[in-house]
Amino acid sequence: MPRAITRLLIGGLIIMTMGVPAATTANENDLKLTIVNPKNLYDPTPNGYSTAVIVPREGRVAYISGQGGQDSSGALSPDFAVQVQQAYANLRTALDALGARPDQVAKLTVFVVDHDMSKLEVLTRNVKEMFGAALPAQTLIPVPKLAIDPMLFEVDAVVMLE
Repeated sequence: MPRAITRLLIGGLIIMTMGVPAATTANENDLKLTIVNPKNLYDPTPNGYSTAVIVPREGRVAYISGQGGQDSSGALSPDFAVQVQQAYANLRTALDALGARPDQVAKLTVFVVDHDMSKLEVLTRNVKEMFGAALPAQTLIPVPKLAIDPMLFEVDAVVMLE
């Protein structure tokens, strides 16, 4: 291999490894999400979410695809509240499969068909039941329909793994 190419490859490897921290053992506190709710912004916690969540540098991140309100047989209730409850149960099953807990969820995105304020109470109740005080950042997106016509709700998640 010509000397110039060898130098470029070695230089590239050096540049690629600069700033990569040496292997360290993280303690339990290093792997906690940091919830940020600035005092000069509206307090979102009564509505079941946080303004921002910081994932620690040592954390690995997993993405959970949208979970709808289908039960294990694929059946969907026509009732919005039942679908929301089942979707969060499905999300919990996905977290369990990853070896993760609800307090490791950094971000949720929820999709609601024909959203109106009457649905907000159902959403808030379910997210508070699952996450308690460790409320993730969250975005609600009203949509006209989801992948399957009877679906009324879907939630996906970004999770920090330990």
